Amino acid sequence: MDTLHATLNRYVDDGTVPGAVGLVARGDDVEVVAVGSVDTDGSAPMARDSLFRIASLTKPVTAAAVMMLVEEGTLALDAPVERWLPELAEPVVVRTPQSPVDDVVPVARPITVEDLLSSRTGWGFPDDFSLPAVQALFGVQKDGRDLRDWPDPDTWLRLLAQVPLLHQPGDAWLYGTSSDLQGILVARASGRALPDLLAERIFAPLGMTDTGFAASTRQGHRLTSSYTRAPDGTLTLADAPDGAWTHVPRFHSGGGGLVSTADDLLAFARMLLAGGEGDGRRLLDPASVRRMTTDHLTPEQRGAATLFLEGEGWGYGGQVDVSTRAPWNVPGRYGWVGGTGTTAHLVPATTTSATTATAMTTILLTQVAMDSPTPTPIMRSFWECAAAGRP
Repeated sequence: MDTLHATLNRYVDDGTVPGAVGLVARGDDVEVVAVGSVDTDGSAPMARDSLFRIASLTKPVTAAAVMMLVEEGTLALDAPVERWLPELAEPVVVRTPQSPVDDVVPVARPITVEDLLSSRTGWGFPDDFSLPAVQALFGVQKDGRDLRDWPDPDTWLRLLAQVPLLHQPGDAWLYGTSSDLQGILVARASGRALPDLLAERIFAPLGMTDTGFAASTRQGHRLTSSYTRAPDGTLTLADAPDGAWTHVPRFHSGGGGLVSTADDLLAFARMLLAGGEGDGRRLLDPASVRRMTTDHLTPEQRGAATLFLEGEGWGYGGQVDVSTRAPWNVPGRYGWVGGTGTTAHLVPATTTSATTATAMTTILLTQVAMDSPTPTPIMRSFWECAAAGRP
């Protein structure tokens, strides 16, 4: 098996990515590799503290903020969200997933806080993007990798409320929309803007000084360029270091709005692995962490969006592995991938009568966006390399 450096460098050498940062932590042993450059021009070498737009790696952070408010009694898992999001008081559902958007029925029950956490609101993306209700959703839920065209949260929520649900609340796991709803819920329930609450309650206590909704002036020189890949394999610049992510957008996306570094993401993962405690401070109760990292789906609920989950489960804000389908799939492994080319997962320590496995965190940050819901070859190679080194 190749070393971590050789694994990632292979994808730089063949032009798949300009550069990458890979981190594998086993207990207190942390290996970090930075390969390639921050852009296709080779203007600077990739570094351990390079900043990336982490996209959907934002989702677990937002879910943690929701659970903090649940612990305090500000929110309740079984509470209808209409108390804080009155725009969602009377949603309707298409009669069947294939029905036109004007063929609707009432919801059988209200959407709850837990529906948002477990991505079972009824809004989101299934395997079939051609469905009428999904096409309507695309008009509101734009590409989360570029937030420049998104309206403010209140306007976005009013627009979303006009789109019918694809499934009844609680019936199916669908990707995407629920985490952005969580971000708005956190802001309204707490009375704080989402960037401010996350900075105060999560980033500052964990020392995540490089994480936020934009790269600051002092950080800007470390922000990598971001690219999309054309069908012929060429890379097109999507955002430069002095581009859109140098200022906080109107829409504070709880589903994909953060920039961060490998070490900051490690700090968040270690907090979860420690049962909610990080840097000597308790952020979450162990029970809340268990809920976040436990699969809450039935096989039927997973069936609506198999492209995204590939047979695995979903906790709050992240995937939970329930199989050993691939070498890196370990039951209990929690995390997710970001559409900008990022991944972060944690595997809790396990002990059996025969073996003891150390807790592990794997983080891969690249600058090239995914072009489908399924993980990219570099992600799979990285996971395989990390899994091979786990005792």
